[in-house]
Amino acid sequence: MGVAGLWEKWHEPCTDRILRSFTMLTFNADDHPFMRNYRKPEDEKRMVVILPKELYADWLKVWASDNMEFKRQYRPD
Repeated sequence: MGVAGLWEKWHEPCTDRILRSFTMLTFNADDHPFMRNYRKPEDEKRMVVILPKELYADWLKVWASDNMEFKRQYRPD
């Protein structure tokens, strides 16, 4: 199992130091039977975009406009 994310590597101006950053993609899980139990009651519930191993290559070549198909809620078990 993997988690969908984005990363970037760039050179910091003036120092030429290499910086790497990343983020894990999440989406709304207010109605998910398990994830809705996390965070404060008034806060939006979020869950990461889970990638099964067989979808790793697809994730790496998808266009941003087509990535919604990866955002699916998995059963709580």
